[in-house]
Amino acid sequence: MGVLDRKAFYVGGSGARPLLGPSNAGTLQDIVPLKIELRPDGTPAASHENWLPNLSETTLYPLRFEPIFQYRLWGGRRLSDLLPVTLPDGPVGEAWILSDREDYPSRVANGPLKGCTLGQVMEQSQEQLMGRLAMRFHRFPLLLKFLDVLEMLSVQVHPSNKNRELIPAGETSKTEAWVVIEAQSGCRIYAGLQPGTTQADLQSALASGDVARRLLAIDPNPGNAILIPAGTVHTLGDDVVVFEVQQNSDVTFRLFDWGHIDSKTGQPRPLQVDKALACIDFEKSAGGLVMPIVEATAPVVRERLFDTHHFRLWRLHGRDPFSVGAAGVPRVLVCLQGSGCVAHNTISYAVGKGDVWLLPAVVGVCPFRPAGEMTLLEIAIPE
Repeated sequence: MGVLDRKAFYVGGSGARPLLGPSNAGTLQDIVPLKIELRPDGTPAASHENWLPNLSETTLYPLRFEPIFQYRLWGGRRLSDLLPVTLPDGPVGEAWILSDREDYPSRVANGPLKGCTLGQVMEQSQEQLMGRLAMRFHRFPLLLKFLDVLEMLSVQVHPSNKNRELIPAGETSKTEAWVVIEAQSGCRIYAGLQPGTTQADLQSALASGDVARRLLAIDPNPGNAILIPAGTVHTLGDDVVVFEVQQNSDVTFRLFDWGHIDSKTGQPRPLQVDKALACIDFEKSAGGLVMPIVEATAPVVRERLFDTHHFRLWRLHGRDPFSVGAAGVPRVLVCLQGSGCVAHNTISYAVGKGDVWLLPAVVGVCPFRPAGEMTLLEIAIPE
C-alpha cells in the first residue's frame, strides 16, 4: 500500500507514542534504549552510525519486532483486536510489523540486540541473518504489515521492472499479497481489470467516477489469499482487515480516491494518473484470488498460499508440535491466532497473536509448540 500523508508510531513500554517530531526526543528514548543522535530540528537521525551493541560478537537468535502504526484517513481501530498494544489516537490504517526502511525501521524487542534496527542487524550481521542470500540484498527485501481498511483505499497500482524509469533510486518494483483476517458484510476487494478493458475505457471510467465497474471484484471471506503482482490495479475496503506481504518498496501511484478528503489537510489527496496508467498491465493479470495448495496435513496442516519470485508464504494450522525455519536461509513467522513458543538453543520464545518473529539463517530449523489451536504464517525469500 502507499505510505503518503503518513504519521508513524512505535509501540513499547506503556503504549503507542509518536516516532518522529521535535517533542518526542524524551519519550523515544523511553521506548528505544539507544543513544540517538538528533538533527538540528530535534528529530532522530536515521543513520546506521548511531550507537549499537557489538553485533559482530553476538550470535543471532529469534528476533521479535514491535509494530509501527501509521495514520491513514481510511483506517479504523480494529488492529487493537489483533495486536496486544494500545493504538495511537485517530484512524490507524497500517501496522508495519517488519520494516527495513530508513524512515520507519523496525527495532528488535527482545534479547541482547533489543533496540537495534533491522537495518543495523542486516548491516553488521548480514551472513548470520541472510545465510545463502547474503550477497543478494543490501536491505531486508520484504515489508510486512497489518491493514485495517475501514473505508475504501484509493484505486492504485505499483510499478513493475518494466517501468524502471518510474522507480526512484533505491526502490524496487512492488508485488504484494493479502491474507484476509476479518471481512465484514459488504466489504470489497478489487484485483485487476475486467477482461478487455483498454486504457481509453479506464480513462473514461475515471472521468465519470464509475471506476468500480471496470475492476474485477472479490467478495472476501476470512482466510482468502489474494495476489497483487506489480502492474495490477487494485483496492480494498469497507471494513476489511488483512495481512500484507510485499517487496520492500514504497512506490504507489493513485488512479482514483473515491472523493476522500484528508481531515488533516482539508484537501483531496494527490493523484498520479499518468504514472499509474503507464504502469498498468492491460493484458490478463496473474493477480486475484489464490487457491491454497495443501502440502501436508500432519503434524500440522500446511498450506502454500503464495509462491512468487519475491516471496513464498505458507499458512500452518493445528495444535500438535511442528517445525519452522530452514537451514541456511531466514524465515519469518507471523501469528494470526492462538499462541505457542519457538525453541532455539534450549531457550523458548513465546509467540502470541499478532507477533512477528524473524528466524535468522544461523538459527535454522526450530521446534514450535502450540498452546492449543493456532494459525501461523511462515514466509520465505526464494533462493
